[in-house]
Amino acid sequence: MPLSIVPREEQSDGFIDLDRLLAVVVRRARLVAAFVVLFILLGAAYLLFATPYYTSLTQILLDDNLSKYAEEEPVPTNSQMLDTQIASAVEILKSGELALRVVDKLNLSENDTIVNPPRAPAAVVKDWLKTATGLFSGGPGVSEEAARNGRRLKASAILQQSLYVERVGRSSVIALSFRSSDQQLAANIVRTYAEAYLTDQLNANFEATERASVWLQERLDDLRQRSQAAALEVEQFRSENGLTAARGELMSEQQLADLNSQLIVAQADTASASARYEQFKSIIDQGPEAAVNNATISPKEGDNSVIRELRTRYLGIGKREQEVAQNFGEDHPQAVSLRAEKEDIGRQIYQELQQLTASYKNEFEVARSREASLRKSIEGIAGKNSDASKSLVQLRVLEQKAAALKTLYESYLGRYEQATQQQSFPIAKARVISEAGVPTAPSSPKKTMTLALSAVLGLMFGGAYAAFLEFRERTFRLEGEVRSVLGHRSLGYVPLIGSRPKKTTQLVRARFGSDRQPHDPSEGATPFQRLSRIVLDAPRSAFAETFRNAKLACDHMLPGNESRVIAIVSALPDEGKSIVAANFAALLASSGKRTLLIDADIRKPGLTQMITPAPRTGLVETLTGEATWPAGIKVDQRTKLAILPAGGGAADRRHQSNELLASQAMAGLIENARNSFDYVVVDLAALAPVVDAKAFAPLADGVLFVVEWGRTPSRLVRDLLNSEPQIDAKVLGVILNKTDMDELEKYSDFGGAEKYRHRYGKYYIEEGVTNRHTAA
Repeated sequence: MPLSIVPREEQSDGFIDLDRLLAVVVRRARLVAAFVVLFILLGAAYLLFATPYYTSLTQILLDDNLSKYAEEEPVPTNSQMLDTQIASAVEILKSGELALRVVDKLNLSENDTIVNPPRAPAAVVKDWLKTATGLFSGGPGVSEEAARNGRRLKASAILQQSLYVERVGRSSVIALSFRSSDQQLAANIVRTYAEAYLTDQLNANFEATERASVWLQERLDDLRQRSQAAALEVEQFRSENGLTAARGELMSEQQLADLNSQLIVAQADTASASARYEQFKSIIDQGPEAAVNNATISPKEGDNSVIRELRTRYLGIGKREQEVAQNFGEDHPQAVSLRAEKEDIGRQIYQELQQLTASYKNEFEVARSREASLRKSIEGIAGKNSDASKSLVQLRVLEQKAAALKTLYESYLGRYEQATQQQSFPIAKARVISEAGVPTAPSSPKKTMTLALSAVLGLMFGGAYAAFLEFRERTFRLEGEVRSVLGHRSLGYVPLIGSRPKKTTQLVRARFGSDRQPHDPSEGATPFQRLSRIVLDAPRSAFAETFRNAKLACDHMLPGNESRVIAIVSALPDEGKSIVAANFAALLASSGKRTLLIDADIRKPGLTQMITPAPRTGLVETLTGEATWPAGIKVDQRTKLAILPAGGGAADRRHQSNELLASQAMAGLIENARNSFDYVVVDLAALAPVVDAKAFAPLADGVLFVVEWGRTPSRLVRDLLNSEPQIDAKVLGVILNKTDMDELEKYSDFGGAEKYRHRYGKYYIEEGVTNRHTAA
């Protein structure tokens, strides 16, 4: 089914209708195959005349490990640095300088394969025009040296254009290839390129190292002189200012540091002695009895064993006194004796504490005196050192300058020694891992790829053209389209008889107004007389079955009419409505029905022209009153079909055909025909160009609409019927005429009725007709 006239209801059921898509593919397969074959032939022609080119390839590995023995500390590299390094190597290989080296080494400036390669016709014409312009311009001649240099630069440019350099994946390998029509030359150029690159790396390293060594030597001489001058200036300043140093420091600074250390120790001793004195003094100030109770002295306070022994005895006697007093009373002689002894020991303890306090007081006074003495000494030395400190600041500046120059000199000396050593290592950080070989087969053009690409292009162009034809499709192909677009019943397909006339024949027919198919068999068409009797010659054919279906539709849709007037109408001329009318009337007559066939297409009377001899009277003469209608009727002796031709003078009255058909005389003629015949079949003019059919429409009981299969635009038919509701209401059905039965199946979806028409042949028998499609 053509994609353009699919109903919206059906289109909205799914995004892609695979059945229709597959049907389109099958239908246009031959067209696409023709495009594929055409493009393959074009590809084969290209391969036949194209110049073969050969490509030689080598691979270079950038490996920093090759120089690890020449470098003390290899520089760490990350992925970004590696990418930058490889990109730089690629650009070096593409550079013009390297190309010139290869040209000079292989003398390619004198090689015609490089300097004068095969050129396209456009380039030849361009060079010819340039040469002609140069002749007319009369410019100065070119010297031999300039010409040689020009060939050299041209060869270098051609090398750069034909050279392909790329990184292999994410590795450190660079692939270097060259394309040429000479396979041996391609291999030589690639090998020379690889050698030139390695040599360039060695030369670049050596030259860089040599330049660095010369520059470092100059810097070392300057730094050595400046470092020595700075060291001498330091010593001279120290001597002039008496800044004697021991262990790297001034003597006054060392003395001041020692006194400060002693002062700190003296301050600590004074504080410790003061704390002990104050502690014991506070105990003595509490009185004898309280002093005895608080005489708990830390072992760190010196030799206080006497106090500890006395206190032990004091506590022991006090405990015994309490026991005796509890057992015998406080007045007991033993309790009194123990109490006196306890008081005596208490006095001894108090005396010892007084002696110890006096001793600590003396220690405190001594420590305080020593601290005062040290402070005085420090103040004296600090006064002497203040003058030296001012000079010392300037000395420190001179020493820093001398130290910085010394450090810088040592650094440059190390780098100079390293650069000197690296000059002796002829190691490049690259190596060839794949030698360039002589190619045995051309790399371009690739036969398989070219033919495959040609087939793909043919498939694409063929598919595009097929899609263009499908989207351009605006005609009726299937019965379902008649129902969906027009809303009318389809009465079936009338097969194409013979072959379709050529476009030139159609133009002749359109110019001279002939609605008949050519009588000459050489023109590819069957004579009109035979076409009008096919339904009789082949009664059990698909052709006849369609007309039986039309008769059945007329009987069912017009059941109450004793006599039926059936109009045969088409939208455009040359759709075969006259043949349909003749065969439909012949079928009715052969079935025993009284049938009258009227040729009402006064402007193009196709039915009239098949009658021999040519009639003198007919419809026109009847309507104008020149003759009676029975006088103009011709009867077919085989079927007893009565035929009323258009008339002998129809050509002179074409301008008034619509008035004749809409006249009262025409109405009277139809009324008389109803009384005499069961069926009146009227062949009317095409609906689109003239109004004859519209004028006759009120007199017809029903209309059979003839549409040429695959030719008549669907929109035109729909618009015509929509604009003529009187005709649209009387349409009994639509007949698809001139159907190519071989192509019909291709327009149907899988599962559609048209897919199974090849199985209908058991019911159809072709007799006495040359019809290449009837059995379909």
